[in-house]
Amino acid sequence: MVRNPLTRSELERGRQLGVLLRQARGDRSMTAVAMAAGVSAETLRKIETGRAPTPSFFTIAAVAAVLGLSLDELARPAAQDQDRDGTPTSVAA
Repeated sequence: MVRNPLTRSELERGRQLGVLLRQARGDRSMTAVAMAAGVSAETLRKIETGRAPTPSFFTIAAVAAVLGLSLDELARPAAQDQDRDGTPTSVAA
């Protein structure tokens, strides 16, 4: 199966997710947070730096739980997104 390239909007959304997770992690080590979430430190690093802009739901749910974030908090920045043809859409929480 061939995956369509990600749009600029999707890449930006992934970057914003990484920034939110990095801020929430604060001074906790990446290794400690990753281990507590059951993911590799490299996976968390890729998410935080935007190199993995579309991580799996369960990975994000696990990291969010360790950081004390709700999934609503993580989804809020994407509430005003654009669909693939560039038309603004609103994502209901």
